Amino acid sequence: MVDGAGGYDADVIEKLLPPSVAAVESFIDPPTAQLLGAEVAAAEGFASGRRQEFVTARWCARRALAELGIPPTPILRGERGEPRWPDGIVGSLTHCAGYRAAVVGRADEVLSIGIDAEPHLPLPARVVSTIALPSEVERLAGLRAEFPEVCWDRLLFTMKESVYKAWFPLAGSWLGFDQADITIESGNTFHAKLLVPAPEVPGGEFTGSWLVAEGLIVATIVKPRVRTPAHAVR
Repeated sequence: MVDGAGGYDADVIEKLLPPSVAAVESFIDPPTAQLLGAEVAAAEGFASGRRQEFVTARWCARRALAELGIPPTPILRGERGEPRWPDGIVGSLTHCAGYRAAVVGRADEVLSIGIDAEPHLPLPARVVSTIALPSEVERLAGLRAEFPEVCWDRLLFTMKESVYKAWFPLAGSWLGFDQADITIESGNTFHAKLLVPAPEVPGGEFTGSWLVAEGLIVATIVKPRVRTPAHAVR
């Protein structure tokens, strides 16, 4: 679902998601969007721009939750700023200049979700060296030579942010930029191999999708929950 009034008339993030999750995005800050309950105190001290991101992201979240039949509820922040979802729900938020989005799913179907959006602009050169492994730098050079119209360095950053957002609710610990090795694959997908022990993440890896559209780079991860076949339970 997209709220495009006064902004773009486009669906961006939904193109990357499976039907098992609900998503809402907005290219504007709706004047009717408000904080709910304890969110008001949580946003105290925010600068006006940061507060508006906080408000609209939660407006998106409540609309996405409504698609799952969840009534309006405050979405507070955890120890690392991660959103704290209602029981039985997993999800992720993102916001950047001119864009906010929320994606949620039921925990009995989805293990974890990580989304991130950034403007489609190059990263400062000094930043690339802090986020990319040598193997990733080499692969980016090849992609840049073949498809120079894409800001591959910013795309890598966006993917790493989505990996962290999918990782933290499962592991409850920090994941550095150098602790996930990302390969950008054909068909607008990417593969992230975790370089730290990750017993909470089946296979020790995430697979995600990415898209460049409407001046944005968007990366998403929806890790399905692996169900144990009934005949395997003894």
